[in-house]
Amino acid sequence: MIEFFTSSTFRTVLSALNSGFLKTLQLFFITLIGALPLGLVISFGSMSRFPPLRWLTRLVVWVIRGTPLVLQIIALFYVPGIQKWFSWPSGESGRMISVCVAFIINYACYFSEIYRGGIQGVPKGQQEAGQVLGMTKAQIFRHITLLQMIKRIVPPISNEIITLVKDTSLARIISVYELTFTGYSFMKSSGLVWPFFYTGVFYLLFVGILTILFNLIERKLSYFR
Repeated sequence: MIEFFTSSTFRTVLSALNSGFLKTLQLFFITLIGALPLGLVISFGSMSRFPPLRWLTRLVVWVIRGTPLVLQIIALFYVPGIQKWFSWPSGESGRMISVCVAFIINYACYFSEIYRGGIQGVPKGQQEAGQVLGMTKAQIFRHITLLQMIKRIVPPISNEIITLVKDTSLARIISVYELTFTGYSFMKSSGLVWPFFYTGVFYLLFVGILTILFNLIERKLSYFR
């Protein structure tokens, strides 16, 4: 038992956990960079006045939101190769790319519904007032709708982003060497339990920082009340 807590073992485990945490951060930020703008595009499709586009967009959102993310990760990684449509790059890079794509699509669909609720929650009278003032649709959206939408969507978006932090652990299902997978591997191979629980500290700290950040953002946007 003592050898499990030698300084060399501790440094080795801590280095591996830090590496896994960096992989978790990479997945987290790539998902946000891809899903936030894509979700806005999808929300426009779900509100389109062209019925086929609106129905198709809402069907896709319904399917993605109605099935588990872990199932989507497995399907996206394995099905294209089984059906011989295309193959992901080999090794860790291929697994990382496929899981990022799965996360982006999944969270973009969730974000799209938040965007749609925020846009439709802005009183139409304000948009009509913008038209009376001679503003274009783009100007109305940018100067009237967008600012009020941001205030409305910050709380639900922040909840989804905090959920994303914890959902990154699902990447282990296709052996992406993220934080949880790293801690579990030490417990399974060496009998070390503390690295697995130590991963919880990383998540708690990360979520705590995000919670403080979103609280500050909500305070900055309080002038809309």
